[in-house]
Amino acid sequence: MSRRLIVVTGGLSQPSSTRLLSDRISDAVIAAIEARGEAVDVDVVELRDLAGDLATMMTTHVPTPELREARERVSQADGLIAVTPVFTASYSGLFKMFFDALDTDSLRGMPTIIAATAGTARHSLVLDHAMRPLFAFLNAVVVPTGIFAATEDFGGGVGSDGEGLSGRIRRAADELAALMVADRAGVEGFVPTHSTRPRSSGNIVPGVSAGPGGSAFEALLQSHLQ
Repeated sequence: MSRRLIVVTGGLSQPSSTRLLSDRISDAVIAAIEARGEAVDVDVVELRDLAGDLATMMTTHVPTPELREARERVSQADGLIAVTPVFTASYSGLFKMFFDALDTDSLRGMPTIIAATAGTARHSLVLDHAMRPLFAFLNAVVVPTGIFAATEDFGGGVGSDGEGLSGRIRRAADELAALMVADRAGVEGFVPTHSTRPRSSGNIVPGVSAGPGGSAFEALLQSHLQ
């Protein structure tokens, strides 16, 4: 059975350095998982394509069909790569809106790589000051190696930590692959699981059935309006 890797990329331009970094990380994770004798399917969520859907969700609290589908794809994955551009020393508003739109159980126990891009290395603390707290709140299992790429890093130089971007990517990919493979390969009772309950996309409300073409939440709203 193939592992399922979801890549959430918050780049706004086309092409974008954020998508470029996302692709480099996902390629490294594929290589690391295949080196362990496993297969992996990669799914990419481009947040720029969901900008209008996220605005609708924030103002009406009702997800569009496209957003419901994206939430389902994320919650069903075995591993996550989350990459954002840095705006004003933090993740972008679009990136935050997407993770605000997820159910609080969507990422429970999910092995995750966090990564960010910016024009200058001054923003590198975004990984520890903004992204790790966000994903800790969502109960994701963030690998130790975060990946930050300033403009000069794409030239293949050595960063302030003495390691080039390619080296950081390989290290994070190995950490994610180890968690994704161990999550299913371990014998029950011997390998600890990261989740105490199933992940939820938030698209199903207990006791409420979704109507044709609509979400369960929409059905719940309709029931109160009648």
